Amino acid sequence: MMNVKLCSNLLVVFLTHTVSTQNIRLMDDELDPYDWSLYSFECPQECFCPPSFPNALYCDSKELKEIPAIPARIWYLYLQNNHIGTVTGKSFMNATQLKWINLNKNKITSNGIEKGVFSNMKNLLYLFLEDNELEEVPAPLPASLEQLRLARNKITTIPEGAFSNLENLTVLDLHQNTLLDSTLSSNTFQGLNSLMQLNIAQNSLTKMPPALPNNVVQLYLDNNSIEAIPANYFDAMLKLVFLRLNNNKLTDEGLPMNVFNISSLLVLQLSYNALTRIPAISVHLEHLHLDNNKIDNVNGTQMCPVPIPGDYVYERNVPALRYLRLDGNEIKPPIPFDLMLCFRLLQAVVV
Repeated sequence: MMNVKLCSNLLVVFLTHTVSTQNIRLMDDELDPYDWSLYSFECPQECFCPPSFPNALYCDSKELKEIPAIPARIWYLYLQNNHIGTVTGKSFMNATQLKWINLNKNKITSNGIEKGVFSNMKNLLYLFLEDNELEEVPAPLPASLEQLRLARNKITTIPEGAFSNLENLTVLDLHQNTLLDSTLSSNTFQGLNSLMQLNIAQNSLTKMPPALPNNVVQLYLDNNSIEAIPANYFDAMLKLVFLRLNNNKLTDEGLPMNVFNISSLLVLQLSYNALTRIPAISVHLEHLHLDNNKIDNVNGTQMCPVPIPGDYVYERNVPALRYLRLDGNEIKPPIPFDLMLCFRLLQAVVV
């Protein structure tokens, strides 16, 4: 009888524990941060909050004039293609975890950005402000930033020290603004120790920027009015792979001997300039664009970065050039035989 009573008590305890455990699990489930039902009430009515992507907020193409209050859970914020003119801290009071903000194609002016509004976002990695009405680079910016895209604005000013704390920035896009030579000083890009891509194309420069970060891999300077490159300009840029200087005013006199003889450089674009000669290149260069200049002849022996090899050579000992574009000049076919003897890896020559 005692055994039966003991078993009954144990059964009651077991059942009680089971029910309690189930209740705890239900409470935990209700607090699941990825349970969409918890967040539906805090989605701004002007925006779309996808249930499958609770950390994203889509407010793009909604004809918004102001930024709504951004919920605390948001990491990715899409506000492009609206009529937004101001960016204030009030909208981001709770949004302390933001990693990505897209504000492209709005009407934001430099005066419309509240001082420090971006620098308070300590987790921000990507900031897109293309196609707005900015007159200067917004500053200060958070040290966490990895990409800053400011193309197609009206930027003429870069505040002193605007980039000095951006040690994590890898991409800086300033193309199609109104930057002048006087805008850029030797300290402008100081502090950008991780920068890999710099785009200053389609501005109003007549000179090369006075100092660039040594670690840049891709450099875009096309569609300016640059006339010359200083001697030894690229000597410290040991990682430069891609260089674009199309649509400038470069002449033979403006290019010092061996200025492009850069061991890391693989792609060099010099289209639409005023060159009459082919500049000296590195043995490692793979793509060379010289179309639409004033070149009237090609001497393969002079162009070859090494003495023209004999009949029996290993591929690793010959220049790496694979693509050569020379159309739009005054060159007439056929292609010189010594050019082919030098560049034995050529796959395409456009004349």
